[in-house]
Amino acid sequence: MRVFITGAKGQLGSPIAARLGEEVAGRCDLPECDVARADQIGPAIAIARPDLVIHCAALTDVDGCARDPALAYRVNGLGTQNVALACAGAGAALLYISTNEVFDGEKCEPYWEFDEPRPINPYGRSKLAGEWFVSHLLTRFYIVRSSWLYAPGGRNFIHKITQLADEQGRLRVVADEVSSPTLVSDLVEAIVKLIRTDRFGVYHLTNAGCCSRYDWARKVLDLTGRGAVPVEPITRADFPRPSTPPANTALANTCAAALGITLRPWEEALEELLRHLVTPAP
Repeated sequence: MRVFITGAKGQLGSPIAARLGEEVAGRCDLPECDVARADQIGPAIAIARPDLVIHCAALTDVDGCARDPALAYRVNGLGTQNVALACAGAGAALLYISTNEVFDGEKCEPYWEFDEPRPINPYGRSKLAGEWFVSHLLTRFYIVRSSWLYAPGGRNFIHKITQLADEQGRLRVVADEVSSPTLVSDLVEAIVKLIRTDRFGVYHLTNAGCCSRYDWARKVLDLTGRGAVPVEPITRADFPRPSTPPANTALANTCAAALGITLRPWEEALEELLRHLVTPAP
């Protein structure tokens, strides 16, 4: 299979490229190629002649999307339109990485793939716009929704929590925002399995189970020898930010599980990562 990857330098695109190896026929990322520029992404995909495009490129700064919704729609919505049209022209299938934030968070149980999206912030709306273009411009596509991605390196939730704990000695963390922390390497393996099936559709791929931001932070501290650091649970209202995060966006893996594709519990994935990669408390 010949695969083209957008956002190939990013937290998800880079390990996908590494995992697929010689199957990668082309890749793009800023500044060389902007998916929001049809004149750049179109020729790049056409030259690569891929069988499948994995579209990871996105504006993922949720608060940045709230500050500049027009930019969010230009990158996540119209950028995905550009990629989908290029796939149509090249005869390629498309796997689009979407998000838990296409849901409003009002459901008390995990969201199924069949639940109606109702995003409540510009990031979620722009990613849903991308889903719309994918599903209306192509017949061969995967839409993969995931949540709370983290990986070794970079400034992710784990890095921020441990750094703040060491600097401040105490934390205040939101306890009424719930979803599923997902280890990038686990998501990559699930995606690779999915693209071997040719079973197109909408999929929810996260590590199994769910927790609040507070629970996640508490687990990180316990596993890194920082269990004595006090953590105060607060509400989303106590932590004002430009974006409005949905309360509960845990995702149920129904469709991929029917194909035998599941991800391990989030606690198990987190424990394995922290055992090898996070510096213990000073």
